[in-house]
Amino acid sequence: MDSELKEEIPVHEEFILCGGAETQVLKCGPWTDLFHDQSVKRPKLLIFIIPGNPGFSAFYVPFAKALYSLTNRRFPVWTISHAGHALAPKDKKILTTSEDSNAQEIKDIYGLNGQIEHKLAFLRTHVPKDMKLVLIGHSIGSYFTLQMLKRVPELPVIRAFLLFPTIERMSESPNGRIATPLLCWFRYVLYVTGYLLLKPCPETIKSLLIRRGLQVMNLENEFSPLNILEPFCLANAAYLGGQEMMEVVKRDDETIKEHLCKLTFYYGTIDPWCPKEYYEDIKKDFPEGDIRLCEKNIPHAFITHFNQEMADMIADSLKDDLSKIGNPSWHYHSLRTMRCPSAQILKPPDERFGSDLLPTYWWKNQISRD
Repeated sequence: MDSELKEEIPVHEEFILCGGAETQVLKCGPWTDLFHDQSVKRPKLLIFIIPGNPGFSAFYVPFAKALYSLTNRRFPVWTISHAGHALAPKDKKILTTSEDSNAQEIKDIYGLNGQIEHKLAFLRTHVPKDMKLVLIGHSIGSYFTLQMLKRVPELPVIRAFLLFPTIERMSESPNGRIATPLLCWFRYVLYVTGYLLLKPCPETIKSLLIRRGLQVMNLENEFSPLNILEPFCLANAAYLGGQEMMEVVKRDDETIKEHLCKLTFYYGTIDPWCPKEYYEDIKKDFPEGDIRLCEKNIPHAFITHFNQEMADMIADSLKDDLSKIGNPSWHYHSLRTMRCPSAQILKPPDERFGSDLLPTYWWKNQISRD
């Protein structure tokens, strides 16, 4: 099946300038420009994958292809890299948009807060305002997903999947206790060592090492990140990791409660980043939530060997939601109840929505696109 997916499913690679940072976006499916596509065949929903750390979008290509196939190839599946985690090859054009209302550089874009704003900036400038969203966050991508919902609660998200979610007590986890001193106390030692070892290394040698390593980890594909050993990218991944250890401490129960009806949490039984204890705690605090414990011993880094299993789980969970896409009555109703009813007192429609029936707050900073 993997060979089938590689041959038949188109994946388009773009490098864009988003918030001042080079960003790789991999687009699964035939749609490469949703924003300017006015055809009746344009899909009404985007599945948007936010990776863990390091945020190499190429690692998620097999997962994206499997999910695209399982959803009957009806909806695009896009994966975005983290800012500063991917560099465009010298012969690759970096696309810009004059329509970016946040065209100015995002402050501390390589840090925790900046990465969240980076994803929101992308959605503002590359995704139409009438397009529903399914967000899939993996690891620290789950934290980004929750923060995006918190900062822009009117985002037209119908479902959000938080896979092996590092959303609390990261430094207290088994891996966190090892990573914290390395990333927080000896970060500059790592930077200097990486620079001295990797900068003089010939590109052919680095490319050979990367390809061999990716083969061993079952991560090689047509978009394998050959700049994975660039000191700049590694330094940004370490910088983000250090902030994760220091700042991802307390679970954001308020945001979880507000959006619980659209959230699916998926915890592992052998996950040293978010141990089973974290699952038990959140399950106890939110017994009515869709909070699942993996029964297949899938590791935290599921993208190495378990893309199909995770895609199966998500596609199965989305069946009911996706079957309603295109139903006018559901479209009208869903936009008015995009936030969980229990989390707010619904205001009259004319106060919360513009004439196009869309939330106005999320798009109020948009510039005219006419």
